[in-house]
Amino acid sequence: MIQEVAQIEYNTERPKLIIPEYGRHIQKMVDHAIATEDKDERNKLAKGIIAVMGNLNPHLRDVPDFQPMLWDQLFIISDFKLDVDSPYPIPSREELMERPEPLEYPQNHPKYRFYGNNIKRMIDVASGWEEGDKKEGLVLTIANHMKKCFLNWNKDTVEDDVIFDHLFELSNGKINLKNSDEDLSDASNLLKNKKRFNTSNSSKKNYKSTSRNRKRH
Repeated sequence: MIQEVAQIEYNTERPKLIIPEYGRHIQKMVDHAIATEDKDERNKLAKGIIAVMGNLNPHLRDVPDFQPMLWDQLFIISDFKLDVDSPYPIPSREELMERPEPLEYPQNHPKYRFYGNNIKRMIDVASGWEEGDKKEGLVLTIANHMKKCFLNWNKDTVEDDVIFDHLFELSNGKINLKNSDEDLSDASNLLKNKKRFNTSNSSKKNYKSTSRNRKRH
């Protein structure tokens, strides 16, 4: 009895699993393959291990890179010590340790992020339109929306000239309202519309919540 207790393995005493999702049985199979001297036998063992790993991930079988992924994971579990013939390029430790390049933020004017990319697209569209009432109406709509975005970001007042300067810069000088007599919507009206919208949404949520509670009773 004492001898049996002495042979019990505790997880705290076992080597750390490289990919815990596959469990210790797969890890032991890989370790056995590494220790096998005959390469033909190692190749057979590797294919058997791949088959078992595939059965553990049936939901991924239709993924195009499923098999290459399994082989990559096999070499990772072996700590890149397994010498077998792989049907796919064998990854290196250095490749897996490389950090991916950071994604660029899709914004040409990072200091005006509070306007959002949709505003920039609208400005680009308006810049390509012919001069006329239709373009003037779109430009004023864009400018008012820019003012609203600015107020949502800054929650203070903003002069129309500031919006006109930003519009001029974002349009690469193609839209110029700097000398315009047009006035944008008053800040209080723009913020009032936002409050009205939020109040409406809040009322709807409260109504739905009340309705649910009534049904429960």
